[in-house]
Amino acid sequence: MRTHRRAKGAEWPTLGLIISCYALWAVATSWLAQMHMGAAVVLTAVAVALYSSLQHEIIHGHPFANRRLNEALVFPGLSVLIPYVRFRDTHLAHHRDAVLTDPFDDPEANYLDGATWEKLPAPLRLILSLNNTLLGRVTIGVAVSQAVFMYSDAKAVMRGDRQVLMGWLWHIPAVALVGIWLWLAGSMTLGTYMIAAYAGLSLIKIRTFLEHQAHERARGRTVIIEDRGPLALLFLNNNLHVVHHMHPAVPWYRLQKLYRQNRERYQSRNGGYVYRSYAQVFRRHLIRAKDPVAHPLWRRG
Repeated sequence: MRTHRRAKGAEWPTLGLIISCYALWAVATSWLAQMHMGAAVVLTAVAVALYSSLQHEIIHGHPFANRRLNEALVFPGLSVLIPYVRFRDTHLAHHRDAVLTDPFDDPEANYLDGATWEKLPAPLRLILSLNNTLLGRVTIGVAVSQAVFMYSDAKAVMRGDRQVLMGWLWHIPAVALVGIWLWLAGSMTLGTYMIAAYAGLSLIKIRTFLEHQAHERARGRTVIIEDRGPLALLFLNNNLHVVHHMHPAVPWYRLQKLYRQNRERYQSRNGGYVYRSYAQVFRRHLIRAKDPVAHPLWRRG
């Protein structure tokens, strides 16, 4: 299989999608909010979800070769809750495939080690168990992950981690831009916008819900969801997650073709961790946990 490198010049599909995302967001939070607030919240949520997917593309070096130029494109903090710099740093750490799903070394892992799980109070264990169903993930998942994320970062700042602190300080002007826009547009209150932003991040939780599983081998930990519908577009084909992990420099609009050309090999590589569509994911896991909270393969000591 060929090694894919970052192409020179602008990637116009990505740049065009970034412009379209901001246009959708601006229309939804201004004109549409004056016409129909319910529709405005829904479209704002879609724009926030797409913005999060585009941030992921930026992290991996798109649409330009210049990192600072790329990051300037997503400087406004549309998702409000997650500083881009912290998203970037934790996500790049997550891309060390050898530690995928590791409760300690993978910053995006949803697993706990057994000893930690056993010490948790019963109400918290109930919340985390609910969070391991798809219904729970799209309802309380954003709140759960945000609480864990902010608690971890607060401890890092208290230990004197300046990089984490700067990530949050840079987030202040990014969120301020959103507040200024809402004040100028005068159509959507901050409280209503927060509902839309939460809903947008909840949409992203559909994608991240089963991206990785506990497996003895690193190659078997990353999923393939062969969906080509609206959710696949919203997630910028990151549902073909094993393809992305193997070729992180490949832009979103080339992932489908790359997968089709090597379908059997990718499925063989990840041991058949494959879903045909997001409809199948909903049928299997809406109210049924995909796996336990405690890492089933983690060996203490």
